[in-house]
Amino acid sequence: MERTLILLKPDAVQRGFSGEIIARFERKGLKILGMKLMQISPELAAKHYEAHQGKGFYDGLVSFMTSNPVVALALEGHKAISVCRKLMGATFGCDAEPGTIRGDFGISNGYNLVHGSDSPEAAARELELFFGAGEILEYGRIDDPWNAAE
Repeated sequence: MERTLILLKPDAVQRGFSGEIIARFERKGLKILGMKLMQISPELAAKHYEAHQGKGFYDGLVSFMTSNPVVALALEGHKAISVCRKLMGATFGCDAEPGTIRGDFGISNGYNLVHGSDSPEAAARELELFFGAGEILEYGRIDDPWNAAE
């Protein structure tokens, strides 16, 4: 089983898409291990996006991510990282396929609704940034055997 961080960005929360987006991940078979509505601090945003520091879009990205609440999700499932990235769709909404989160709800390049970890290393780092000790829970679900089958 693999774990990943998903952030429902301020545009998803502001537009009332949180429930629909979370439902898509759950319907796919991913298990929610942690979830919280939170306001990202400038310090947390800087740490999360440190790889982009110095790029032209960095200041706007930090400003946007700290402008309103986000929903942070810790998800687990078989190939969770690649599965989530497929569900999210292409980075820019105008390029995302219908049926994906970004394809169905976004058209903007700047406001793309969701963030998802892009590797197991990034997922471990990001989950640690957004969830403290005891905030990621382990439990069994009745459909775990079906979702884990190869």
